[in-house]
Amino acid sequence: MSPALQQRPIIPGFHPDPSICRVGDTYYLVTSSFEYAPGVPIFSSTDLRSWTQIGNVLDRPGQLDVSGADASGGVFAPTLRYHDGRFWMITTNWSDSGGQLLVWADDPAGPWSDPIRIPAAVGIDPDLAWDEDGTCYLTYAGFGPGGSDGIVQSIIDPTGEILTDRRRLWTGTGDKFPEGPHLYRIGDYWYLLIAEGGTERGHAVSIARGPSPQGPFESFAGNPILTHRGSDKPVQNTGHADLVRRSDNSWAVVYHGVRARGSSPEWHVLGRETFAQEVIWVDGWPVLTEHIEPTAGTDHVVHADLSAAELSRSWVGATRFPGQFLDRQNDGWHVRASGDEPVFVGRRQEHLFARVRASLDIDGAGGLAVWIDPRHSLRLECTSERIVAVAYIGDLRSVLGDAATPTGESIDLEIRMTPAIGSAYSTSRGPDRVDVGLNQQGTFTALGRLDGRYLSTEVAGGMTGRMIGAFCSSGQIVLRSFDYAGSDDPIALFGDGSSSDGIAMIASGEGQGPGDWSEDLLAT
Repeated sequence: MSPALQQRPIIPGFHPDPSICRVGDTYYLVTSSFEYAPGVPIFSSTDLRSWTQIGNVLDRPGQLDVSGADASGGVFAPTLRYHDGRFWMITTNWSDSGGQLLVWADDPAGPWSDPIRIPAAVGIDPDLAWDEDGTCYLTYAGFGPGGSDGIVQSIIDPTGEILTDRRRLWTGTGDKFPEGPHLYRIGDYWYLLIAEGGTERGHAVSIARGPSPQGPFESFAGNPILTHRGSDKPVQNTGHADLVRRSDNSWAVVYHGVRARGSSPEWHVLGRETFAQEVIWVDGWPVLTEHIEPTAGTDHVVHADLSAAELSRSWVGATRFPGQFLDRQNDGWHVRASGDEPVFVGRRQEHLFARVRASLDIDGAGGLAVWIDPRHSLRLECTSERIVAVAYIGDLRSVLGDAATPTGESIDLEIRMTPAIGSAYSTSRGPDRVDVGLNQQGTFTALGRLDGRYLSTEVAGGMTGRMIGAFCSSGQIVLRSFDYAGSDDPIALFGDGSSSDGIAMIASGEGQGPGDWSEDLLAT
């Protein structure tokens, strides 16, 4: 895929279900976090193109318990709103029985309040909207005894008390899973924006409008206003949108989508990412126009390390807060095993291509991993005696290679996500390749390679994406360093064959990415 034809996310990597609001000249945006803690990352921007993570809304165990979450359990889609001088965030923690979860803050960077729970509102994807007299409407995808009830609504007060019976608003245009509602007062109408079609290739965004926040709602004849299903567009699974008005009264929309790659039926590995487009209004209905993309070019290389005294806001733990099993000491980050399952702490893979180098000490068993969930990962499992590259694909555990553990020094490990090779029309071509091994004095020695499709959402199932980080299954490990480099351009990241990495490229132009890559990748 030529870089010129790509549509790039404004927030890359596993950041689905975006919700946005504007205060003054600053935009704030939150996304889903599922089984990872802290939960609900929050970002800020002044131009909708460059975003900075300013915190996590649910940043302490008193707000969030995902200890019982299965893969893709935990925190579902949030809504972020600003009303009467205060920021509000509402979401669903699907791994407990507390129902909807409502918090507020005076500063979006935190601290955020302890949660108000609304257990009687059974469903997902809650939204908040206020009318002119301050009445608060809770709108969500409702569940009933027979399954989905479509989009439903109740009036609530700030304590979380439900003041009215649940009212059914709209079931969408007939696609499956009407969900992700957002309600807006725009001009003379109230608009109800929803996602439907499921969060896979059939995903779409539809809209209706009515005279009041309770309807009745008239479906737009031009629905869906956004979908890429059945198209050859590089971004698929587009849906779960939220509108925002700029200070000059122009409009934009954020939504999620995936960058699927490889041979048919294609695979996405980064999860659902956040994209944005301009919006104009035609005859009272929104129409999406130009893409809004990051200011940095496709060849920009992002570098991030883990050398600070405090853990980066982008680092999360799987079903636990990192502070429950990790702490900073003079020699690095100590990761301690807990229970029968390995603990995992890491960050999102946010680029199509990436390289991670880490140095660690072992006092037990653990190492470095590319992680979708506990049953789908590629791990460098280290003990005091051996380093073993192991692929976990569902119930399959496959040893790809091993080596003796270096003595008398820290273990230097490396993971590379590089372009797939072979014909774009071959079923053997996956979305990318993942190579794992040792980095000794700057020389990479591969211990294993895996077709990236086996670390994709299409194989693993669920609604998350790749994470890269450290795990510990017994005793403890000490993570002395962790360096991430990522880019959507493999040449910018790895070089063209003349770099010290010795990475060769076949400039055939065949398939995705700028050319196909040779097997010489593992020669260094």
